[in-house]
Amino acid sequence: MRKWMMGALLAASMTGAAFAQDTEIQGVIGNQIEAFKSDNFEEAFSFASPGIRGIFGTPENFGRMVTQGYPMVWRPAEVTYLGLDDENGVLSQTVRIVDADGATHLLKYRMLETDDGWKINGVQLIEAPGVSA
Repeated sequence: MRKWMMGALLAASMTGAAFAQDTEIQGVIGNQIEAFKSDNFEEAFSFASPGIRGIFGTPENFGRMVTQGYPMVWRPAEVTYLGLDDENGVLSQTVRIVDADGATHLLKYRMLETDDGWKINGVQLIEAPGVSA
């Protein structure tokens, strides 16, 4: 009985840590989306990893890329967080976004843990199951 109790406590603490990580990652993504919705590209840029910031150089360049290439992220109607995956040590959060026209998009946010917390290290548009292009 005691072994079972210790195992249950360990599993609960690990689940709590995983939940906190999920919540933190979803918070970073959500904060960036909120910044985009208010056209605050400087704040949105702050949630990008150092590598992404290096590629785009300025918040204005980054904002232009998002508004032109990812309009569903810039102006989402609905955001739902799906699974958090660990692919060889790289965490990826899948997010379903419904755009203003009602179209559904699945995106995979690659995350990077830095000294300043979690940062977005890339976003990939993935095909939604049952949706043809």
